[in-house]
Amino acid sequence: MGKISNATVQRILEATDIVEVVSDFVSLKRKGANYWGLCPFHNDRSPSFSVSKSRGLCKCFSCGEGGSAVNFLMKLEHLSYSEALRYLARKYNIEVEEREMTPEEERRETARDNMFAVNDFALRYFKNNLFETNEGRDVGLSYFRHRGISDPMIEKFHLGYALELKDALYKYALERGYSEEYVFATGLCTQTDDGRVYDRFRGRVIYPVHTLSGKVVAFGGRTLRSDKTMAKYVNSPESDIYSKRRELYGLYQAKQAISKEGKCIIVEGYMDVISMHQSGICNVVASSGTALTVEQVRLIKRFTTNVTLIYDADAAGIKASLRGIELLLQDGMDIKVLLLPPGEDPDSFAQSHSSAEVNDYIKANETDFITFMARILLKDVDNDPTGRANVITQIVKTIALIPNEITRSVYVQECSNILFISEDVLRREVGRYFNEYALKSREDRLREASLTTDHRKADEDSVPSAGRGDTDEPESEGPKANPISSHAAFLRKYEMNLLRLVARYGNLTLADSVDENDNVVAVSVLEYIESDLQQDGIALSNPDLAHFLSVAHRASRESWEESYRHEMERLQAERSRKFAAGIEEIRAKATDVGSITAMERALNETIDAEYSIGLEDFCADYLSRILCSSPDDAVRNLATELVVERYTLSKVHTKYAHVETEREQLVELVPRAIHELKDAILNTRVIDARGRLKQACESNDYASTLDAMREIKDLETLRSSLAKLIGDRVIAPRK
Repeated sequence: MGKISNATVQRILEATDIVEVVSDFVSLKRKGANYWGLCPFHNDRSPSFSVSKSRGLCKCFSCGEGGSAVNFLMKLEHLSYSEALRYLARKYNIEVEEREMTPEEERRETARDNMFAVNDFALRYFKNNLFETNEGRDVGLSYFRHRGISDPMIEKFHLGYALELKDALYKYALERGYSEEYVFATGLCTQTDDGRVYDRFRGRVIYPVHTLSGKVVAFGGRTLRSDKTMAKYVNSPESDIYSKRRELYGLYQAKQAISKEGKCIIVEGYMDVISMHQSGICNVVASSGTALTVEQVRLIKRFTTNVTLIYDADAAGIKASLRGIELLLQDGMDIKVLLLPPGEDPDSFAQSHSSAEVNDYIKANETDFITFMARILLKDVDNDPTGRANVITQIVKTIALIPNEITRSVYVQECSNILFISEDVLRREVGRYFNEYALKSREDRLREASLTTDHRKADEDSVPSAGRGDTDEPESEGPKANPISSHAAFLRKYEMNLLRLVARYGNLTLADSVDENDNVVAVSVLEYIESDLQQDGIALSNPDLAHFLSVAHRASRESWEESYRHEMERLQAERSRKFAAGIEEIRAKATDVGSITAMERALNETIDAEYSIGLEDFCADYLSRILCSSPDDAVRNLATELVVERYTLSKVHTKYAHVETEREQLVELVPRAIHELKDAILNTRVIDARGRLKQACESNDYASTLDAMREIKDLETLRSSLAKLIGDRVIAPRK
């Protein structure tokens, strides 16, 4: 399968009506300019999900989910970017044209496809062994029967069996035409240094591991031998299609139940998941005996923020898994913990109790994680002051991971009672660690963004770009990111304000310019901002925002002329249709030539105004529609944040007088936003210069002191000039 061409993506986005798309899943009712309904992403009781037909965006003002039609489908139906585009193409009967992939893309895609094909073959092979061979029935199927697993569960989880023969799978795969290269690449078979080949999973029952979309990426195999020297479980090695840290066993089978229940239950092993599903508790996944990873936490968060972890009574195992639980807390998840009765694990407990009994036990016995953690860790240090202090510090650090201030405060109060320590002391320590974590997290994000800004490429199809025409001259890539700035956090709000105008109005004409041939050239909002920043050598200090501006720059250029021409043709056709209908109505009503002439003139003016407004609306919304449908998650999410407005002006304010919109004030707002950013940059330079002045004074460096003082004076003079442009008051120091 090739990559969807940019032209096809553009046609899909232009044809998509977000109201029609959302209406397939949500009952919408028009209220004013927008449509409203119950949010499909959370348990909404009153309509908080808004859909803007004109902007092509949706937004829940309760849980915050939303975005473009593409983003809506990706989140609701758990589709990839490409799958969401193909869904829309089918809905609007658009033929998908695929561009030719580069040799490297083709090689990588072919390798992945071949590995998935080999895994699908192995899945069928293992299932066939289980039911159609004597060894499979006598060993594998008997084991599952002994463990109480029903045939529907065997089918649901695609369980199987690998024959005891050393290379049965290898030989059969080659007979069926599969490449030896990919049989080894998937880890299904291994080869020794002397060339002998062995099936990795021989003599084991098989548990396939599926991706979120249902593709088989790996297998787990359990031996049924009592040989202590043999590993109980063997898993597929990591490969181009499988990374253990990115998968959760059973998530493919559990995702719908997790969304429906609004909660994810995490257990340890394969059989725990299968038995829980068999008992009717289907919102269950397994971490496969390892601590949760960042990638797994993000997978869960796509479906819910509520997590219950089920443990047996093994305290050592609980302590070993704390790192993964901390990741859940750090991501703002609501975590409950459930301890099963002694001697029970999720598998045995689910097998011996009904679905209602399991549910009732969970509801009655699950407790919040912080309280649970405090009680578990304090058991071993009752009479050890040093150990108790270490436990309290660990608990404090864990509470500090929670992003919500109110939740942190509640846990501080509760732990104060449990730990018999002053609430003020706990609150102070939690605040200190929270600030440390926040600073480190910000630095990590900036560092990661800086490293990936120039290399980030979407895994799926390229975003359709839009431009103001092709040129033979090399295109500027727009402002580049500065190295990580110590003032990036301070400057972020000013840079965000500038990007908000770019995202909302990027391709809208802001002013006219005269080129070297005395031709009048339209200058868009984005072009004006880029030109002004480049003239002063200013680059955005936050790498993620610089990347966003770079993407916006490309998106505003490629395909722009073609899209603009199509919109003009559509509006002109609409204009002709309205004019013809208006003329017919005038001639039916008018009684004299004078009336006909006056009415035709008024009709022309009205239709011309509608045409101009329609074209202006298209230019204003063009860039936001593309950026909000970008295959780049960071760009798409940031664009949605910048474009979506929570509040709209009540009609009460516009009933008797015209209130200028933001778009009508762009001639003032765009330069002001640029000036405010420049002033903020100058402010950071003043701060840096004062730091150098202090160092020079402390070291008695007279020359450096004078240089720093002159620099501060020059910078303050520039700030005074900018303040006059911005409109701020300038208070001069006393002489």
